[in-house]
Amino acid sequence: MNIEYRNLLPDESKVYRKIRLESLEKFPEAFGTAYKDALKTEKFRIESDIEHQTLERFVFGAFTNGLLVGICAFVKDENNTGNIYQMYIQQDYQGKRMGQGLIEAVLNEAYKRFNDIEITLGVTSRNSKAYNLYRKIGFRDITNSTSTGSACSIVMKHTKNT
Repeated sequence: MNIEYRNLLPDESKVYRKIRLESLEKFPEAFGTAYKDALKTEKFRIESDIEHQTLERFVFGAFTNGLLVGICAFVKDENNTGNIYQMYIQQDYQGKRMGQGLIEAVLNEAYKRFNDIEITLGVTSRNSKAYNLYRKIGFRDITNSTSTGSACSIVMKHTKNT
């Protein structure tokens, strides 16, 4: 299987949208947006980011044989921190180290653009597969908080020297 990790191109915003909606439908507990609400959104902010790219906001994709099978968004804050959002690999491609490759590609790109940035992400305590993957890559817990549901949200941080 030929795997490529790269920044999505402006004309790939629609294929991003398809994958994003799939992620919300199949794993509603993992994301902060409901699938039915997302369907009503004409254009996601990240779609605009893909179409009108800036240094501070980018979306990488995992491609196999030219087909987009995973997404991961990065957004830099005003201070020297960045955030990873919307990490998702389609079910048929999970367990093949593609998630790890995609996160590492996003981290490498972020550190190339912003040398000493700290990168955070959030994961629900119920998503042990994702949590363990992030720990393996070098993310460390910085906070736990109870949300309105029964799941706990864990914020994790990665630094270049991790």
